[in-house]
Amino acid sequence: MQAETVNEIFNINNPATFDATLNKVFSFQLNNNLLYAQWCKNVHHEQKKDLTSTQIPFLPISFFKSHAVQTTPFNADIFFESSGTTNTINSKHLVKQVEIYEQSFNTCFTNLYGSVDKYCIIGLLPSYLERNSSSLVYMVNHWIQKSKFKESGFYLNEFAQLAEVLQLLEQKKQPTLLIGVTFGLLDFVEQYSLSLKHTIVMETGGMKGRRKEMTRQEVHDILKKGFSVENIHSEYGMTELLSQAYSTGNGKFNCPPWMKVLVRAEDDPLQVSTTGKGILNIIDLANVYSCSFIATDDVGIVYEDGSFEVQGRVDNCDIRGCSLLAV
Repeated sequence: MQAETVNEIFNINNPATFDATLNKVFSFQLNNNLLYAQWCKNVHHEQKKDLTSTQIPFLPISFFKSHAVQTTPFNADIFFESSGTTNTINSKHLVKQVEIYEQSFNTCFTNLYGSVDKYCIIGLLPSYLERNSSSLVYMVNHWIQKSKFKESGFYLNEFAQLAEVLQLLEQKKQPTLLIGVTFGLLDFVEQYSLSLKHTIVMETGGMKGRRKEMTRQEVHDILKKGFSVENIHSEYGMTELLSQAYSTGNGKFNCPPWMKVLVRAEDDPLQVSTTGKGILNIIDLANVYSCSFIATDDVGIVYEDGSFEVQGRVDNCDIRGCSLLAV
């Protein structure tokens, strides 16, 4: 894959350029990823060119648990691993060029929120910080390093210190991003109530069996009251992807231009639609050296404008630490 084609991915700005780039990436992966090529052959015996997003074969996400999903042979810059539980097999994502991941999450954040360096970045990510292979921790740590503010940093369970820092930032009227795993944010507001007027509170999912099952609305109601904010933002990402979708508080996630979410029917995985309710398929063109076409285990709704909601997970699939939050 030429460098200019990778740059094309992050310059997509309309459906026509998305479709053209989609077919470039599909052809590249079909010819350079033996696992994906074999899957495509099994699913669609006759390969065609100039496919639409609903016609491209999607690789089941479970393959990341059992195979090295690589497009072209390479020694990985880094690998990311899902959190899972002690009773599950974790997914592993081999990343050929970590700069592509950085370009993806930086461009996506900037498009929605502006430059990350104007924010103080506070990461409340207990359990994720205790392992070295979290893509979420990598992203937040990168932002902390880019931030110009000495208060930026990670917190495990130092809630008193965190409350003090957030209050200090509020006094300074400093724009701040508090990004946290859901159970960590809930644990915090049980002990401290704050009034945040200059802080974006963003939950990343993740209950990890720490709390009873709650709907997203129940979680957001508790957090809105605890932080005295009108909206709780959300991030949707996973180990197997190199891009994220964000919700600014209405429960609907929006994708960056190089990412698209579709739905497949539960009773026919080859029946894929651009809108409706079903199991989510994700196109992440930034995932160029892995697989850009992934059939997830998340159930949701995709709307006409391309936004989507996540409503839970398919029955009997492995529990994943980042996805235990129901809608």
